[in-house]
Amino acid sequence: MLRWNLLICLTLLAGGVVACKEQPAPPAAPPTVASTNLQYFQVKGVVKEVKPANKSVVIKHEEVPNYMPAMTMPFDVKDTNELAGLHPGDAVSFRMVIAGEDAWIDQIKKLDVPRAAEPATPAPIRIVRDVDALKVGDPFPEYHFTNELGQAVNTSQFKGQALAFTFFFTRCPYPTFCPLVSNNFDEAQKKLAASADGPKNWHLLSISFDTENDSPATLKSYAEKYNYSPEHWNFVTGDPLEINAIADQVGETFWHDGPSITHNLRTVVIDAQGRVQKIIPENKWTSDELVAEMVKAAKAKP
Repeated sequence: MLRWNLLICLTLLAGGVVACKEQPAPPAAPPTVASTNLQYFQVKGVVKEVKPANKSVVIKHEEVPNYMPAMTMPFDVKDTNELAGLHPGDAVSFRMVIAGEDAWIDQIKKLDVPRAAEPATPAPIRIVRDVDALKVGDPFPEYHFTNELGQAVNTSQFKGQALAFTFFFTRCPYPTFCPLVSNNFDEAQKKLAASADGPKNWHLLSISFDTENDSPATLKSYAEKYNYSPEHWNFVTGDPLEINAIADQVGETFWHDGPSITHNLRTVVIDAQGRVQKIIPENKWTSDELVAEMVKAAKAKP
């Protein structure tokens, strides 16, 4: 953009001389996100954990009407000053900002109510199998699911292929959580499919832990938003006992607290020998990193 310096000119009355002094141009305005890309929601909740080093805060929030169910989840902030003075148990209001594939919260304000321990409620009943945590190099057990086409799927059928799986639920709209993982899988499938000299023996699984709501038909509708190829990517549901077990083995935690769903994120790569190659926590990984892991995993000899 062309920038003009300002000339301040003074006329010296006695001699009729014009003296001009060059002034620096005013600073350019900082870049901003186009307002048409932004959605704003006013939300209330209770602080569960404050993480200034991660520029985030975990909040158990109420339902956001017409957007997302009540959940307990970490929210990013752009400015750590937003977190000053916050403590677990504080009731807060905040603004949720959705900007395309990015999201954050700001305008966090403590509500004028006393901090109090939440009333004790019975822990939800969760029937689980007794399983051991998996480590890199461990053989991956067989698990059974139903995919978006209503077909039976088991993890053993992918022996000889690089397999990556992650966890999600279709009702999660927050851009940096389930949609981010699904977008990364979408990008990875496109890159792997487009690579002329890349592996052909690979597969992706997205496992829903919201078994009451995510039927095969619901999963298929969700999958079609990502132009998925069922030959290389399936969205699956199944017996909660199976899903609980596979989640427990790789460090994925989720639970239902009434209408609220709480979960973390895990993505796992299994090599063509059927052994755990990588367990990726959280959501900071990229599709390029996943593709590199899949290329490596596909080369393992069965």
